[in-house]
Parts: sequence; C-alpha cells; structure tokens
Amino acid sequence: MQWSHDSFSFWVDEHAPVGPDQKAYVKHLAAIFRFLAKKVMKKWSMTQNLTFREQLEGGIRYFDLRVSTKPGEPGHEIYFIHGLFGHKVRDGLNDINHFLNVHKKEVVFLDFNHHYAMSEEHHQYLIKMLKDVFGHKLCKLDVVEEITLNYLWENKYQVLVFYHHPSAEGCPVMWPGSKIPAPWANTTDATKLIQFLETTLGERAKYGSFHVSQAILTPRVKTIARGLVRGLRNYLVERNLPTIMTWVGAQKPGIDGVNIITSDFVELVDFASTVISLNNLLLQDQSGT
Repeated sequence: MQWSHDSFSFWVDEHAPVGPDQKAYVKHLAAIFRFLAKKVMKKWSMTQNLTFREQLEGGIRYFDLRVSTKPGEPGHEIYFIHGLFGHKVRDGLNDINHFLNVHKKEVVFLDFNHHYAMSEEHHQYLIKMLKDVFGHKLCKLDVVEEITLNYLWENKYQVLVFYHHPSAEGCPVMWPGSKIPAPWANTTDATKLIQFLETTLGERAKYGSFHVSQAILTPRVKTIARGLVRGLRNYLVERNLPTIMTWVGAQKPGIDGVNIITSDFVELVDFASTVISLNNLLLQDQSGT
C-alpha cells in the first residue's frame, strides 16, 4: 500500500500560532522573527503538495495524521498540524468521505499517531467525529490476517482508523497504534535510510500487525540552516528520490516483504504506481508463474 507522510501538510496557516508539536527554541525564534520565521517553517513543514482529494485520485490510500487544538481557542475544534496549523480535521475527513461515497470499493487507512494539546474531552470529540463522518464504513477491530479486500467489501467497510492514544481503548472501530508500527530512521542520509529500512523489514512481525516502511528523510537544525530558503522539497527530497525509488521498486510485498510504504512529495515521481505495481508480484506467486 502507498502512503503519504504528513498527508495533510499541503496547506499550513502562516498566520496561526506555531504548533505545540515544536520545540521551545523554535517557538522562541518564531516569537522574535514572526512572519519571516513562519515563512521558513512553511518551507520545511510542507511534505505534500497535493490535497486529500488529489492524493486519493493519485492512488494514495494511507494517511499519516497529526492533530492539535489551537492555543486559546474556545470549543473543541481540532486541526491538522506539522509545525504550523493546517485545515480543520472535520473538513479533511469530509473530503475523504466524499471520495469513498463515489468509489465504493476503495479503502483508506487513517493513522492518528500524534495528538497535541488535547484533553480527554478533545479526544472523545474527535472519536465521535470519526464515527459521525464515516459511520458504517469504519472497520471493526479484528485479526489483521482476516482483513482482506474481500472481507472489507463483503462488510462494506472502507475505513480503518488507528488511534494512538488510550482514550480510544475499548472502542471497537478504533484500532490501537500497536497494530501498525512505523519505525522511523531519523536521518538525512539516504544510504543510512535504506539500511534502516532493510533492517526493520527483517525484524517486522510476520503476523498480528500491519507494518509501515517510512522512506523519508528527516531534516536536522543544521540541514534547515544550510537550505534555509530552498526548503524540504528542493534541498533534501528531490536529490535523494532516485535512491529511495530504486529501493521501493526492488521490494516484494507480503509476509516477508513490505506492507505499507510512505514518502514525501508523492507527486514528484510515480510513487503510487510504483508501489501499486508491486502487488503484481503477489498475483504471480498465487498463479504459480
């Protein structure tokens, strides 16, 4: 399955406060330099250029989602976040649901893996929102190996939600984060990234959970300083994409191979089609050719 990293970050609000997911020194710099600092943050926070609809139409089916409340804002409104605040979560979910209403056999995975500045009331508000928006489309927690496309189609399930917080425990349509580990290389070096991906694939559990291979490079402070104006896409991603895509194209899906692969700026190369084509290897195995 093909996945986009920080899937919502195609738009961030430069006028909103710096998000609570940022370190104290980043907030301090933003307070001093204000709009200029946020311009730089935008260049390094945006990991996608395509909207949810465009990502879905391009073949992306797995979404990496980070959410937060806004400091000082009354009510329970929740926003996507990656350094800077993005769209309201409800708007994004409605976009996804509209796509699913039109494409009845499509299935998406929504991974809510980071929550910031959220009380128990906020979590319950978000969980209720997910139920209200998707309703019967939400797949109930089950044995991972039972979750085949035929199973999903027979039950008219189209959405699997992974919720990495204790507030969702006991909710039958919220899958725990433990069911979808996503090891993070935390490196700017493409060679080290590939080594990490190979190692973690070799260590992945063969049964009982999904698995995410994060084929992404993570900028450090000095990386951002060197590429201050150019940003994540121009300075770090584009020049390393050939190495990453070579690795992706050489993979085999299944128990001993890849399950879900994530990348930044998925539109720069034929990321989705490359990952989708890997499934042909499974069909060949089944046919014995």
